[in-house]
Amino acid sequence: MESNENKLPDRRHPVHWHYIDKLGRPNIIYVTVCSKDRKKIFANDIVHLNLVSAWKLAGDWLVGKYMIMPDHIHFFCSPSSTNISHSLADWIKYWKSLVSLKWHKADERPLWQREFWDRQLRKGDSYSRKWEYVNLNPLRHKLIDENGVWPYQGELNVFRW
Repeated sequence: MESNENKLPDRRHPVHWHYIDKLGRPNIIYVTVCSKDRKKIFANDIVHLNLVSAWKLAGDWLVGKYMIMPDHIHFFCSPSSTNISHSLADWIKYWKSLVSLKWHKADERPLWQREFWDRQLRKGDSYSRKWEYVNLNPLRHKLIDENGVWPYQGELNVFRW
């Protein structure tokens, strides 16, 4: 019989990683948030503006590079300091509520999947490599003909390692 110590996490429910490293420095976290039932409702100018506005208002966490796809959102975030008052889960719940309050189409509600997926980045170069992968998403999904022209992406804060 296998002990609980050796069991892998239940991947039907995401593992939420530590956001402050052992030396007390904020980590960069790669996050994916999906729409409820993977509805294709996110990739438009209004949602883009509302997301950026909500991220700026939400405090405690900083958003680096982000990519808004029709049914999911990828972004990199990091605590604004080592003494934040909200967990990653609470922060995401808060800005989701801000976006939901401004949602322009009532028939598209509910908007969000309950959970989100996050991954702590371990090396400075993994941020740029992970972004290269994310940046190709619109091309892989055949939303654009060439890379770099997808309008629903950006960078709010520059993360340096």
